[in-house]
Amino acid sequence: MKPESTIIGGGIVGCAVAFGLLKAGHQVTVLDGGDSDHRASRGNFGLVWLSCKGLDAPHYAAWTRRSVGMWKNLAAELADISGIDVKLVQNGGYDFHFSEAEMLARAAQYENIRAALGSDHPYEVWDRGRLIQEEPEIGPDVIGAIFGAEDGHVNPLKLLRAYTQTILTLGGRLITKVQVEHITQNADGRYVAQLTDGREYLSDKLVLCAGLGAATLGPQLGFQAPVTPQKGQVLITEKLPPRLKRASGLIRQVDEGGIQIGDSKENVGFDEEDTLDITAAIAERAIAIYPFLAQTKLIRSWGALRIISPDGLPIYEQSTSHPGAYLVSCHSGITLAAAHSYLLPQWLENEASHPDLELFSEKRFQLCEA
Repeated sequence: MKPESTIIGGGIVGCAVAFGLLKAGHQVTVLDGGDSDHRASRGNFGLVWLSCKGLDAPHYAAWTRRSVGMWKNLAAELADISGIDVKLVQNGGYDFHFSEAEMLARAAQYENIRAALGSDHPYEVWDRGRLIQEEPEIGPDVIGAIFGAEDGHVNPLKLLRAYTQTILTLGGRLITKVQVEHITQNADGRYVAQLTDGREYLSDKLVLCAGLGAATLGPQLGFQAPVTPQKGQVLITEKLPPRLKRASGLIRQVDEGGIQIGDSKENVGFDEEDTLDITAAIAERAIAIYPFLAQTKLIRSWGALRIISPDGLPIYEQSTSHPGAYLVSCHSGITLAAAHSYLLPQWLENEASHPDLELFSEKRFQLCEA
């Protein structure tokens, strides 16, 4: 019988790992917090995105591309098991530019990635004329875009629902509105996750996918867990007929018709509140890209916290002091969901074919400090 595993954290990252382990034959319990917790999975932009990822870290670009390439299969499998369509649209995406020099500099970074990986890492430089053929409502200040043919987006709330339903259908346990306070090992070496209400959950293996909560729980298992919050603010408009052909890292039209606008970055601790100055800046940039948005009603806005490591890349680590305990942390949980569902279980089980994730270990931070 496969080991019993506890996943701490029921966001997209934790659910993706749980789904993969259940398919591999594990007994899985997911322990998840409440609605008042900091929850990146319910406030993110919903991108399945390769463009701009790992431009100075080829191993991250390669890992991201593996995940992006498996996303259609993931969406189909989740729909088959859960009956929920996550609304994946993977028809490419834009990286808009207002300066030709900046766009060419970005293209040079892509060429460096191609050289480093020895691959056909996908990108095309589109001048304004080519872009207008696809997006005729583009603003006059946009000089062009870099087009990523493999980029796309999903409905993140439907994805979370699909994952949770699939976990239950496959026989997993999902315990919600709970807080893990302590993690220890008993005399038999099994992990004991103790909740604030005194309840305990035992398992052979434990995977910490607790987002920002890993900073507190991680050291109990020998991890550094150097994760910090970064706020992003998001706006969403009234529902409109289809106006945008493709998503970008700044603007996308969701499956329900609203246009979602964002991509701010603020280091303000655990403050999730949206603010007028950032909202105004986001709106101004969006109008410069699509001028019709100036006449479009905004219906809501929110702030949410990303989970950021010191270099912005994921952390995959097995504890040296607590064998069978793992840390999985990233800020691109949607994009990497397919890799976490299909490839991470091989790593967690130490299969011969498992992906080499050594470059994502916490050891890289120790090397930086040395």
